[in-house]
Amino acid sequence: MPPDSQTDGLARVTAALRHALAAVAPGVPPLDVSLEQPRNLEHGDFASNVAFAAAKALRRPPQEIAGDVARAVFAADPALGELVSQVTALAGFVNVRMAPAYWQETVALVLRDGAAYGSGTHAATTISLEFGSANPTGPLVVVQGRTLSVGATLANAMRHAGHRVTTEWIINDAGTQIDTLGRSLYARYRQLWDTEFPFPGDGYPGDYLIPVAEELRSRDGDRWVAAPEPEWLPVFALFGRDRIVEGQQAEAARFGVSYDRWQSERELHENGAIEAGIERLRALDLVYEADGALWVRTTAYGDDTDRVVIRSGGRPTYYAQDVAYHYEKFQRGADLVIDILGPDHHGYIGRLNALAAAYGHPGAIEVLIAQQMTLKRGAETVSLSKRAGQIVTLAEIIDEVGVDAARFFFVMPAVESPLTFDLSLAKEQSDANPVYYVQYGHARIASIERNATPEQRKRAERGEHLERLVHPAELALARRLGDFPSILRGVVDDRAPHRLPRYARDVATDFSQFYAACKVLVDDDDLRVARLGLVHAAKIVLALVLGLIGVSAPDAMERSTDTAP
Repeated sequence: MPPDSQTDGLARVTAALRHALAAVAPGVPPLDVSLEQPRNLEHGDFASNVAFAAAKALRRPPQEIAGDVARAVFAADPALGELVSQVTALAGFVNVRMAPAYWQETVALVLRDGAAYGSGTHAATTISLEFGSANPTGPLVVVQGRTLSVGATLANAMRHAGHRVTTEWIINDAGTQIDTLGRSLYARYRQLWDTEFPFPGDGYPGDYLIPVAEELRSRDGDRWVAAPEPEWLPVFALFGRDRIVEGQQAEAARFGVSYDRWQSERELHENGAIEAGIERLRALDLVYEADGALWVRTTAYGDDTDRVVIRSGGRPTYYAQDVAYHYEKFQRGADLVIDILGPDHHGYIGRLNALAAAYGHPGAIEVLIAQQMTLKRGAETVSLSKRAGQIVTLAEIIDEVGVDAARFFFVMPAVESPLTFDLSLAKEQSDANPVYYVQYGHARIASIERNATPEQRKRAERGEHLERLVHPAELALARRLGDFPSILRGVVDDRAPHRLPRYARDVATDFSQFYAACKVLVDDDDLRVARLGLVHAAKIVLALVLGLIGVSAPDAMERSTDTAP
């Protein structure tokens, strides 16, 4: 079969199963037949539960039906042996083991598609993906590294799958925290002349405001020393916000995370977006007044309580920003809005779901909650307390373990699971360090390729002589490479970026086992080219998956142990 018929091959097997079922059960209405990867690959490469679906209509045990279907498959398609080596029945499932030719074509497909392998698995959807969105009152801290990594990885995977994704960061610069920032910065400014100048009790005490204050003094001198608060507060609040946001943007970029849109909450107030969002709800008869405040009837759409959007004093609530910003996202054409929030935001799920329904997009707002994390160095737990300015910044983590290790470790657990980040492990140059293990697998492949001739590499990349790949370790690696499109679909559909680092390690492990069992640079030239094609395909997939996570794929690495993956 040609390299682009991998999916057609499974469709052909599915059709044969459907015809076999019709032959053994002519009176049963047509049933949906699907193939899934079984948990135990010793049973086969794919399995179907069609016998269970037919059991009720036939009034027969699923195992009997599965046995009949398995025996009738090749009669339904006599040439199926090109693709399928064995069809068996076990515990009611029809298990299918593919022929080597099928996995050889998988390798050919990877070689043909290269970095585009697995792309376009979804019909394009326009998605607004918001993540990060730290308050503009201080540097990015380690806990925000997780949402940055998860969000960026999910965005990369969604784009590879074919979706149109806009990554967004909301700058929360319209609340009282900005005034608090201004007073904190003013205290640091005054302390440049008077070290005893009092710091506000509710201020942001970290030393990160000192260089900002020094920059302001360089610009304005002592202009604000004797000025009244109404004059200096808006200046210091705006200056502090701008410098901190610039720092957050620079740190996100250093971390390999870019955004399409940085949205100021203050701008939403100034450009009328708050009023527009509320007016739309008013037009839907979902706004009412009570106790001098303006409320949204979110309970009409399943929220546990109605929400205030305008306080009795006339000041918008934080929910008013949600109303405006999410309405604007839908107005910009988003089919789906995804917000990745921190562990203290579970209460937002109901109120945002209600917003989506009210705006005529039921189910179109999803909230992912990134759970708590623990930072460790070996057996020692590192405090993440913000008290008295004792914070661990993302910059410190990057400086200590590097971008690659940080991005990989932050994504490894499921978003909804707590994360324990061992800084000591992240720095190890050994197989125990998962990111190092995967990267070293890529580097080992690059080393193998450097020892082949340019002509052999060209022939391998063209997929010559792949029919020589019949060893179980060769086919196991090819099978793993064939998993990537389904892995990508699961990552995107289930919002499960943690499956990518797990899959990368599986590929590296299968490559290690292949490398131990099969010498690549053998004397047999055709077999050498075939195995070079297989390892190049593995290199493509490893680089692709690492790239989606935001991790580099080096061609050379040092290691501190003699054990190679």
